[in-house]
Amino acid sequence: MRRFLLSALFLLSSAVSAARLVAQDTGPVQEIAQLMALEDRREFDGALLRRDSQHPDSLVRRHAAMAMGRIGDPAALPLLLPMIADRDTQVAIEAIFSLGELGNRSAVPDLVAYLSRVTASTQRDIDVEVVTALAKLGGPDADRALGGILDRHPASMTPQDDRGTSQVLLEAWRLGNQAAIAIRLKDYIRQARGDWRRNATYSATRLRGFGDAAHALLEAAADSDALTRSYVARGLLAGVADSARIPRETFLTPLRTLANDTDAGVRINALRALASYHDSSLVALVSGRLADRDPNVAVQAATTLGTMHSARTAATIAERIQGAPNFAQRRGLLLALADVSPAQAIEVGRTFMTDTDWRNRATYAEMLAVAGAAGSPAARQQLTQMLTDPEPRVVGFVLNALAAIVPPGDSDLIGAARSRLASPDAIVRAAVLDIMGREHNAAFIPDFAEAYRRADADAIDDARLAAVRAMADIADSSASGRTAVEAALLAGNPRSNDYIVRRLIAQRFGDATLRRTWGTVGPIETGRSPEEYRDLARRYVLGEAPAPVTIETDHGNVVIQFYAADAPMTTANFIRLVGRRFFDNGRWHRVVPNFVVQDGDPRGDGSGGPGTLIRDEINRHRYVTGTVGMALSGPDTGGSQFFITLSPQPHLDGGYTVFGYVVSGWDTLSQIVQGDRIRRIFQ
Repeated sequence: MRRFLLSALFLLSSAVSAARLVAQDTGPVQEIAQLMALEDRREFDGALLRRDSQHPDSLVRRHAAMAMGRIGDPAALPLLLPMIADRDTQVAIEAIFSLGELGNRSAVPDLVAYLSRVTASTQRDIDVEVVTALAKLGGPDADRALGGILDRHPASMTPQDDRGTSQVLLEAWRLGNQAAIAIRLKDYIRQARGDWRRNATYSATRLRGFGDAAHALLEAAADSDALTRSYVARGLLAGVADSARIPRETFLTPLRTLANDTDAGVRINALRALASYHDSSLVALVSGRLADRDPNVAVQAATTLGTMHSARTAATIAERIQGAPNFAQRRGLLLALADVSPAQAIEVGRTFMTDTDWRNRATYAEMLAVAGAAGSPAARQQLTQMLTDPEPRVVGFVLNALAAIVPPGDSDLIGAARSRLASPDAIVRAAVLDIMGREHNAAFIPDFAEAYRRADADAIDDARLAAVRAMADIADSSASGRTAVEAALLAGNPRSNDYIVRRLIAQRFGDATLRRTWGTVGPIETGRSPEEYRDLARRYVLGEAPAPVTIETDHGNVVIQFYAADAPMTTANFIRLVGRRFFDNGRWHRVVPNFVVQDGDPRGDGSGGPGTLIRDEINRHRYVTGTVGMALSGPDTGGSQFFITLSPQPHLDGGYTVFGYVVSGWDTLSQIVQGDRIRRIFQ
């Protein structure tokens, strides 16, 4: 599998010369700018989109198709369907992708008919996109059409190089484990090789209860391809063995080998699977990986040890905590010890409670939540003491930990939370509102309404959203509660400028209620002028590719190139933040071994951002190893947090904006663990 896939659109836009820009009039720039403005506002303008879907410039038509998928209005369906037959295959590909994003199964018959025309052709990129769109849309007709591809390319067929078949096997999981093509995955795992076997293994392990495929996985455990072995390792779970009526030891035998594999990704996935067995006889095997040459294997080993409850496990973990080489492993070991021996974790980790680094104190709060869930009576007492911590980020962790171990209705916790409703920190207030919101108490409506108004000045919207959720829960509990909430929230406040708040209110109270009080959810007030959109079009869609950026870490440098033409607003936002030195001296606040590294949070606790949001620019680029995407807490909530994939993650395709890819520094990236520092990012 190629590590970095450059779309035809990116290659085209990157190759546009200055001479072409001079030769063009302002027409394409103006049209693309208008399309960008529509998608940024999430506004469906049928007349403009229809006109641009038939524009003589194929680049305009392509962006019209992109915009319709991103806006997401079902009214785009009759405009997109004719575009799949566009004379420019790149326009057709974008239209097909957008149909998949719309999620309207009415497009399935047209896509099936189109698929029958292209499978025998040389238009293999189109074949792949049609397969992906059909898998996203799902349903019996899509299942039959994709099954037809497998009929023409059985597992025993050689050579196994048909991309359409490979894509069917990769996307089969989207249709669910009752789909006919899902049932056939076992044959491709047993008989196929290369991409076919790898992709069938991926889909099988994404499904729950994949039956006969469980037996087939055992045959692929020794595949020469490391990625295939990593997928196998991920699927050999205790629950899968039990549901397939396979003796657990039959799965544990290959897992023991895979836990010592030459590839770090395989070792990580094997350790993650071993955690599902809760088998203390595996302590020696797992603890041996605490000294692994790959730091994230060691972090996963620490986490896995927390599932193996025995005195031996507790002793092994306790003796390793103080000498742990980094924050991530130390944190992992402390949380694991809390699972195995809560009292011992509290004793061993006591120095964390007063550590000068707020991250260690926050980790201690996380540990107390685990210890409390395991039955430790001391956990709540210590968490209550930590509510006086001078660092708001720690208090946020403490409140969330208390909420995890103290059931609703506890007056002491409610009182402690309520006294912090006026905290200057938005995350503290959001945690308070979540605790109070569990009560569904109409007496709190004035508190929630005041908290909502106070949150209007926040740079992040966590407290605003928490206040809306708390009031919506009361509204759902009774007719009188709904009346009181609508008066306090909707009638008592002007229309929110926050699109995410309006969307949440529409979801919880209904579009009709929102329209009656505040109007419609959209369009979004973007704050951008027409000239700004034209500038974005000139620079990033029609101009040359921007210079790459370098992430300088304590382990070395990682260089990222942009998919600017496919994500111009996301690229421009990131480059603007780099120019502000926004990322300098930050930390990788989230690292999931063999999955992603994530940064871009100035708070360092996972909740921070730049104070502004950008809309998603979902595109066709795939999440292969080293792909750079925007982190989200829901649709259109991107800001500054970004992630880089440490291995292929096809389930993220079409869900998060891809705006770049790693061109160098993979050895550096693989050494990063949670808490490591970013010295600076520069262009």
